[in-house]
Formats: sequence, structure tokens, C-alpha cells
Amino acid sequence: MDDKTGGDPEGQFKFVRPSLRSLAEQLGGRASGPVIRSILEDLGFSLRVNVKRFVGKKHPLRDVQYQYIQQMRELFLESEWPTISIDGKKKELIGNFANKGSRWCDNPDEVNIYDFPTDALYRATPYGIYDNARNEGHICLGISRDTPQFAVDAIKGWFRSKGRLRYGDTDQLLIEADGGGSNGSRPRLWKWALQQWADCDGLEITVCHYPTGASKWNPIEHRLFSFISLNWAGYPLRSLNCMLSLIRGTKTQGGLTVGAVLNRKKYVTGIKVTDEEMKSLNIQHHATCPQWNYTIRPRE
Repeated sequence: MDDKTGGDPEGQFKFVRPSLRSLAEQLGGRASGPVIRSILEDLGFSLRVNVKRFVGKKHPLRDVQYQYIQQMRELFLESEWPTISIDGKKKELIGNFANKGSRWCDNPDEVNIYDFPTDALYRATPYGIYDNARNEGHICLGISRDTPQFAVDAIKGWFRSKGRLRYGDTDQLLIEADGGGSNGSRPRLWKWALQQWADCDGLEITVCHYPTGASKWNPIEHRLFSFISLNWAGYPLRSLNCMLSLIRGTKTQGGLTVGAVLNRKKYVTGIKVTDEEMKSLNIQHHATCPQWNYTIRPRE
């Protein structure tokens, strides 16, 4: 049972994953497959899959950024200013498709054999906002493109409908975001859209990005998205209303509640932000990891 990593380059024999049948043949028929299985289990062997454990080379400033995000979060929480964690969940096909997981029911749901996107009614993107202080989640369900403008519209919708009610007339907001995607640290359109919002609402927006490969530490991943996935596990997402209902029904013993809205607006890709437009931003990069931390203030 030692690992086999090759074969005889001059011959026809190649090492392959040994099945119980092939092990029995190699033993000359002295033991059957079931007997070999019993012996292997007694020796601590079992069928196993690869374990994802190593993250590769980490960024030299990763720990510095972790500590800085924690400091900024504590500062905003102590000041009773809103601090949110954001991200876009993976796109979901809306239609009669299988959904991973299982649930208690008398008969299984019958769904399509193949998950062809052409058979989908929509391809929905759940964009999430998690309120770190109040343990509240909010999902903006989009049916267009996952663009920086969509991301900012989702956050702006949460702030105007819930943030103002929760935090009064505050003019401060802290956003914890991944380093890539529509709300990444590099897209110009993300910063441009935030500036438009800051100008409109008189809001000072501070953004802290997680380093590349560290998105799993973003609170929204394990405090919101994980519970939504558990709640709709085994339920075919046959319609947008079904998906919204399952999201809104997500609750935990720890007090998590989740709201959801549908965004039917169409977004286009390929929008360019010029150098002149970038120079017009009222943006201040922080001294610590300036590529990941910055504050956008309203322009006068």
C-alpha cells in the first residue's frame, strides 16, 4: 500500500490506484476483496480525498493587515459607527436544478439531470452585507452582471434602508472587503462608484481589503454565507421568490437574521474610468498598507 508514483517506462505496466480487486490479484488470490477491506480498515486505511490545507506563500504584510483591520473595526464599534463585511456569493442557476445538500422530506425533488445554463430562468448573484455589530445580514439578489456598480448599489441600498435606521445620522462607514472581484482593491470603477455615493449622501467611507488568498477570514463568509447555504441545502432554487424566501428564513441560535431584496437593474461591463476622473477622487490612502486601506470623503 505504499504510494506508487510511476511505472516501467519500457513496459506496459503502469501503477494505478489499487482497488480491492487489483490488490487481490496482486496477492495471487490468497484473500478476497472483502477480507482485504477488513484488513485495511484494521490497519487504519480508508478511501480518502485530498485535503486542502496549504495556502501557499503568504503576503509579507498579511499579518500587519489583519491587525490593522481589527484595530479599525474596534475603533468604529467603540464609536458606534457602522462596520460591515461585504462580498458576492457565487452565482446560482434559477430553475429546476439540483441543489447540493439534503433535507428531511417524504419524497425527493425531481430535477434536471444536467445543469445547462441555457435552461436557467436567471443566473442570480447574491451580494451580501453583514453588520458586524448587530449580527444582521442583508442580501441584494442581482440578475445582471456582478460589477462594481452593482456592489456599490447593494451596499447603498442597505445603508439607506437599514443603516440609517440602525445608526441614525452617522456620516461614517467602515467596509471590510476581499482583495479581488467587483469590490476589489484595484478596480477603478469600484472607487469611482463609492465617490459618487459619498458625494450624494455626504458619507465618509473607509475601506479595508483582505490580502489575496485571505478572503475566508472575511466575517461574512462564516457568519452569513455559510448559514444561508445550510438553510437552502437540498432545496431546488426554482424561482427568484423561492430563493429570496430561503434567504430571509435563515436564522441561527446566535441571533442572526437576514433580509433580502431583488435588484432587476441591468449592469454593463467594460466601463472605463479615466486618469482625470481618478485624480478628481477625494481619496486618502492610509499610512498602513495604503494599497488596501483608504478613505473616500465627499467632494465639495
